[in-house]
Amino acid sequence: MKFFLSTALAATACAHTIFQRASINGADQGLLVGVRSPDSNNPIQDVTSANIACNTGFHQPVSSKVINVPAGSKVGAGWGHVIGGAQIPNDPDNPIASSHHGPISAYLAKVDNAATTGTSGLKWFKISEDGLTNSNNQWAVDRMIAAGGWNYFTIPTCIAPGDYLLRVELIALHSAYTSGGAQFYVLSLSFSPSPTRIYDIASPC
Repeated sequence: MKFFLSTALAATACAHTIFQRASINGADQGLLVGVRSPDSNNPIQDVTSANIACNTGFHQPVSSKVINVPAGSKVGAGWGHVIGGAQIPNDPDNPIASSHHGPISAYLAKVDNAATTGTSGLKWFKISEDGLTNSNNQWAVDRMIAAGGWNYFTIPTCIAPGDYLLRVELIALHSAYTSGGAQFYVLSLSFSPSPTRIYDIASPC
């Protein structure tokens, strides 16, 4: 089965983040390998925009790598303040400002070709959601920061063979007290297990 991963998350102007690497069952695939990441770490705040699907303004050249990801694998999404991680030495906002609390979710959409498909009209279904833990008042973003910029989810074992887009969405809620205040950052990742294949990109396709 083939998968394409796109990531969306939310942050503020001076403390944004970019999804820029993936790990498969603990193996880091490398910076921008199989990932289409935007050059800008600015959030998307218009939820009616087509860019909410996979972002826009890809870093060039866009990786054409397809990562092998078997169904049932533990997939990690690696975030950094800018491409490469820290923006300055000892960057306090890497991977993201600690004030940017919010959930992280992952979605799949079945496609004909994960490497070339667009995102218009796709039927997304959620495979993972990490939100607020009431026992310690901790959000998914808090756990991602504590894990050094990584959040993890599992590809379902029941997924049918074929190509998919995999989209990860992180939403920062610190400004969500006003309409349009929630901040989304979106990326995509491509990878493919045997017989599944997944492809990454980080902007709207």
